[in-house]
Amino acid sequence: MTSLNAVVITIRLVISAVVQRLLTEYVGPVGQYKIGQLRSLSQLLISVASLGTFNGVVKYIAEYKEDQAQLQKLFSTVFVFIIIGVVVGSLGLFLFSAQLSAYLFSSPDFEYLIKLTAVVVPFIAIQRVFNGVINGLSEYKKFAKIDLIGYLLSITLTVVFLFQYNLDGALVAIAITPIIQVSVMLYFYYKVLREYIQFKNLKFRTPLAKGLLAFTLMSFVSSILLPIVEIDIRSMLDEKLSGRDAGIWTNMTFISQNYMVFSSSIFTLYVIPKFAGIYDFKNFKEEVLTIYKTLLPLFAVGMVLIFLFRHLIIELIYPGQVEMAPLFKWQLLGDFVRLASLVLAHQFLAKKLVVNFIFTEILSLSVFYGLAYFLVGKFDVEGVVIAHFIRCLITFCVILYLVIRYFRKQNNKLETNQ
Repeated sequence: MTSLNAVVITIRLVISAVVQRLLTEYVGPVGQYKIGQLRSLSQLLISVASLGTFNGVVKYIAEYKEDQAQLQKLFSTVFVFIIIGVVVGSLGLFLFSAQLSAYLFSSPDFEYLIKLTAVVVPFIAIQRVFNGVINGLSEYKKFAKIDLIGYLLSITLTVVFLFQYNLDGALVAIAITPIIQVSVMLYFYYKVLREYIQFKNLKFRTPLAKGLLAFTLMSFVSSILLPIVEIDIRSMLDEKLSGRDAGIWTNMTFISQNYMVFSSSIFTLYVIPKFAGIYDFKNFKEEVLTIYKTLLPLFAVGMVLIFLFRHLIIELIYPGQVEMAPLFKWQLLGDFVRLASLVLAHQFLAKKLVVNFIFTEILSLSVFYGLAYFLVGKFDVEGVVIAHFIRCLITFCVILYLVIRYFRKQNNKLETNQ
């Protein structure tokens, strides 16, 4: 899985680098800042539209893939959740399109884009749920194929629209990307999806609502609060420093997101289903060490190379944005620690440890948000990535403590019962 993922991510990184260079030339840092705002909004809508059911679908598909009755209960519940999420998301965007345009882009000129995004919300929800099915089945080869083809088509559309309509074209292409992704998924995977989701038998009932609501709550904390924090930090940078600085930080986070994508698919395809079936600390520790031995050295080498060639990366992808160079060390260090903590944190998702998950997410985002505002005054845009590194260190320590505490409690329960 890691080898296949490495190939796919490498292809994505190369293509992404070319596209980022084109965006730098055509729209500049200020345009990239606006693109970052739209991407954060799209990320927020992924959770709202599906009511945060993705990890729940992954977990229950992994557990019930041979139990058609339970699967029917699962997807009837998800169906109701999606309807609620889509109505709330679409109506919210339509009704507050003017205000959202002013807040996100400091201009009323992008109201049309918010309304277009509102139309796309149903596709965002469908794509998220279908992704959950594929991840739950651990069909990583098919997932890699679908993901890559969808990515290539959406990038092609982005480039064509960029050439034709400049920044507005790129923003429209990004907004309608979920339609392309759903189309590709249905083309290659419809028969398997129909095997697990009996669309004709879906009922307007929520028999598994209680189980999925736990994942909804966890997803809302991470998938909604994080984009809101990112949006607000970009707006703060634009206000306190400049739109260029907001764009430079956006570009730094974009590089980060591209190599962190490598780990995210492994987590959902492998880690959650694996952790869901582990109940004692010894097996959990062995599994975590195996994942660490596989992923961390690979990431360490990649991050060292990125740091050593940071000036070349800036020259090739973001020419003229030399202010990015000092940001690399803090972003890379923070992401390395973040990767280690994310492996442990997926135990919270696998075991539905809602309180632990929400506590660590809110702590992480609060520390990041507070430190970013404080450190920007001292270190300008570099203060944001320093804040990122500090919050990753704090979060790792807290997650490690909570995971160890969970297994100690489990052992105590077993000893008491015996």
